[in-house]
Amino acid sequence: MTQETTALGHSTAVRVSTDGRSQSGDRVHSAARAAADSVPVIRTGPTGITAATPLVMITSSGRTVFYGDPSPATVRDLVEELEEGTVPTADADAVVEHDPEAASLPVPESGPLSVGRRDVLGPCGWVAPLEPADWSFVSTAQTPDAAAEAGLLGRGRGDAATDEPVANAWETASKTDGDPVVVCNANDASDLPTGDDTLLSGAPMAVLDGIAAVAEYVDAGDAVVYVNESRTDLYADLREAIDAAADILPIVPQLVAGPDEFRASEPTAALEALEGADRTEPRLQPPSPAKRGLYSRPTVIHTPRTFAHVQRAVAEPESFDADAADPGTRIVTVTGDVDDPATVELGSSGSLATAHGAVEMDGAFKMACVGGVLGGITRNLDVAPTAQSLRAAGLGTDGVVELFDTDRCAVETVGQRARFAAKENSGRCVPGREGTKQLAELLRDIYQGSFESEKIRELGRVMRQSSNCQIGAHAPRPVTTAIDEFEPEFRAHTDGRCPSGTCTEKL
Repeated sequence: MTQETTALGHSTAVRVSTDGRSQSGDRVHSAARAAADSVPVIRTGPTGITAATPLVMITSSGRTVFYGDPSPATVRDLVEELEEGTVPTADADAVVEHDPEAASLPVPESGPLSVGRRDVLGPCGWVAPLEPADWSFVSTAQTPDAAAEAGLLGRGRGDAATDEPVANAWETASKTDGDPVVVCNANDASDLPTGDDTLLSGAPMAVLDGIAAVAEYVDAGDAVVYVNESRTDLYADLREAIDAAADILPIVPQLVAGPDEFRASEPTAALEALEGADRTEPRLQPPSPAKRGLYSRPTVIHTPRTFAHVQRAVAEPESFDADAADPGTRIVTVTGDVDDPATVELGSSGSLATAHGAVEMDGAFKMACVGGVLGGITRNLDVAPTAQSLRAAGLGTDGVVELFDTDRCAVETVGQRARFAAKENSGRCVPGREGTKQLAELLRDIYQGSFESEKIRELGRVMRQSSNCQIGAHAPRPVTTAIDEFEPEFRAHTDGRCPSGTCTEKL
């Protein structure tokens, strides 16, 4: 049969949620070959739960049966049983009763998919990602007043309004002389945060709709989606999504690929890359991008996570609490010493500890790094996933929780991150260029018997206050928070002993 392109509107359907891998396609083809014309087979995007990918969902009249990573032969058997008029439930991972008109993935009572919420992530894995017919666009009739009034904060390292009210940047851009432009910064060379990729692969129409809504708000005539040049599969899917929605969206963004470099996702470095600069490095601020951005135009630059939240705030303003310090939800990737990483969505009243339930760890939990490669080290995940709570705990807000088991050495873990910062910084400012080198050297000295805790903390304070780039400002965070949690482990290394036994060759 011919594979369907729309997922909604069918009372009976077979959905195959994939992440683009070839084995995922095998399940789609197996289902399509076994199905008759009466049973549509739809390939949907990722749900965010890697362990259950590919995920086959068989829906009939408000009942969906979930099968995680079934073999192609099993998929054929399941579809053939459905063809015979029976919804197969034997050996299913979950069975969920739901509204037959559901536009969001039905959530099982247990298992990784049940962790957290599925608000912004709701369409991921359920709708056909490249089909506009599966999406109700808000940008054609509404501007994001609700998102502005709700006090939505920017999300992710690549956002020019990270943890700040996005409406401030919108107002500045709209009132500054010049023609405003909107940029969706989806270029992240780090493989740790996968929330943006999940949205772009699973619900690209939500992101495009959010971009167009913001463009309408600031009266921008142009928009750009900036992706990593190494992500050729994502680029192709986004090209198809943009083309498919071109006749619907009031603003059709350009799609541009940028360097596969960690620094290239910093907001102002992204603008440099988009302008074709020979060297990708952050700009000195002020002025902010909202005043002087892409080609000196007023520029609003957000991540896909932010634009997807904007879209939801416009579509369902009642789901945002304007009195909350951090309205909406946070999308978090759980990774590290786990069998399979997972991307989940947490409410502001929840806890990061909830995210632990979406994965299986290789060993016993020792510590976590929260906030990306330069996040904060902690032993306590009982922290609300809001910008304010994370910052108060000395943690990062980039939407990553790395779980580490007892085989990990705190000194080695933060030493690797300090070396990363020393290598990946742009060299634009002294704290970023020289401070990161000094930090890495001070950590190497520990293995030679010298642990200068106060010197490390003072260096970190100076770097945080005077760095022009995010790398220089955030590089001390893993080190200082690890010292707070594991100072005895640092001192043990000066005596030639690694408590975890992983640094034997260095001591």
